[in-house]
Amino acid sequence: MRAVGSSNAMNLPNSITMSRVLSLPLLIWILSKGFPFQGHGQSGLLGGEQEIIASVVFILASITDGLDGYLARKRKQITTMGILLDPLADKLMVSAAFIILVAYTPQIVPPWIAVLVIGREFLVSGLRSIAVAEGFTISASEIGKLKTVIQIVSVVASILAHRWNYWLWFPQVHGGFVVGVRFIAVTAIYWMCVVSIISAVDYFVGFWKKIDHASDERRSKRSFVLSRKATPSAGPVPSGSEHTSHIS
Repeated sequence: MRAVGSSNAMNLPNSITMSRVLSLPLLIWILSKGFPFQGHGQSGLLGGEQEIIASVVFILASITDGLDGYLARKRKQITTMGILLDPLADKLMVSAAFIILVAYTPQIVPPWIAVLVIGREFLVSGLRSIAVAEGFTISASEIGKLKTVIQIVSVVASILAHRWNYWLWFPQVHGGFVVGVRFIAVTAIYWMCVVSIISAVDYFVGFWKKIDHASDERRSKRSFVLSRKATPSAGPVPSGSEHTSHIS
């Protein structure tokens, strides 16, 4: 197990994590009415500069989520700052993205979905805090990883669906190939909700098993200490017993 260091806090992995946090104001600005590149075309890719740039920014920020952890382990640069900053950056990115989408594409992302996503993040953060206080950790499950992938797809598709209902690729070949952007966005959003709930339940079950085991261990240790204290220690030999043993 690698030691957690505190020196050189702003190393490469932590700088990448910090870039994920700094990308959030940029994403908010790109999806605002003050962004200068807001085209008005409705066909093809004409006029979708705002949505495409926002999607690229979010995808790049999502890539840094796995990159910083990989580099920290590979370069042995796991620091206290990185342990604190990485989950904070993830939750900020997810929460900010869905709050923006409620205002940007309310017909695809209603407010209750943002409440569900952010509430799930609060729940997991609370359980992790208790787990750390109790001295154990809960690793991310495959369901949690799937949830992260679907979240990225749902956010990007929802941004693009603000401009396009569908894309028509290769129209010269047998009528073309239709990509239902809005259909993908709506499907991904609701699948993300289902997987988020399943992931939260799975996380809670894993937490409950470990917290129950930790409580049993504490009770066993306390019982052992009390039993040690209750055991009488060998005292000095009473006076006179030695002389009595020699009496025939």
